[in-house]
Amino acid sequence: MTDRSKLAPGYDDLRGKPVAKRLHWGRWMAAGILVILLGLLVRAFARGQIEWSVVGQFFTAQAILAGIVNTMFMAVLAMFLGIVLGIIVAIMRLSSNPVLVSVAAGYTWLFRGTPLILQLLLWFNIALVFPTIGIPGLWEGRAVDIMTPFVAALLGLSLNQGAYTSEVIRAGIISVDEGQHDAASAIGMSKMRALRRIVLPQAMKVVLPPLGNEFISMIKTTSLASVIQYPEVLHSAENIYFANSRVIELLIVAGLWYLIVVSALTPLQMLLERHFSRGTARRAK
Repeated sequence: MTDRSKLAPGYDDLRGKPVAKRLHWGRWMAAGILVILLGLLVRAFARGQIEWSVVGQFFTAQAILAGIVNTMFMAVLAMFLGIVLGIIVAIMRLSSNPVLVSVAAGYTWLFRGTPLILQLLLWFNIALVFPTIGIPGLWEGRAVDIMTPFVAALLGLSLNQGAYTSEVIRAGIISVDEGQHDAASAIGMSKMRALRRIVLPQAMKVVLPPLGNEFISMIKTTSLASVIQYPEVLHSAENIYFANSRVIELLIVAGLWYLIVVSALTPLQMLLERHFSRGTARRAK
């Protein structure tokens, strides 16, 4: 029995009665349209002039696998140098020295304000500006011999990444409570030591998840190095389809490899974000 005395006056007892569910027609229509478009896309690739046997043939070709190795090596090395540069530039931006602040701001403005592909081409053709590179009296060499595709790609990718990473790290340093700086100063720590021992470790907990995303982006960005003949996976695919004219098949091979690598790294990034977000939640309590 329902105790009607507990109900508000003038209202019927609706407990136990069926609840009518609202039909979201817009959602179902949107989902249906997407399924149809996806089906049309799959049908186009299935019936298009694509030799899928060629895709399977070159998927594990030696040149393609070597390109994947070069891609990962360049991405790891450029990201490492970019993080080092980012830390240095972020510290300079937060310095009280106006010269350091200006230099750091100019570096960030220059490398964030120009296209990466332009930077790669400039580094690769730097011999037109500086015929020789080195330290006068100690060591010098021809720029055309020194600035190989590997060196040009590494310089272009790492310097560009450093400009973006510096902003991420600067935001992480700013996020550390001012009380941490005051506590370090109270116990006699110098600014640099406090930065190294207290501030940066706490800032890393904030910046590491976005840096994981930057690394995944770097893997795909290395494809731009194909314009300066660095033998990453896209350049390897291009060399093959220049020889056999199977353009779309080799582009599919390169795309599949990028998807495989990114799909393998994305769960690791999610675990990293979950780990540090859990640590932040504990500190908030």
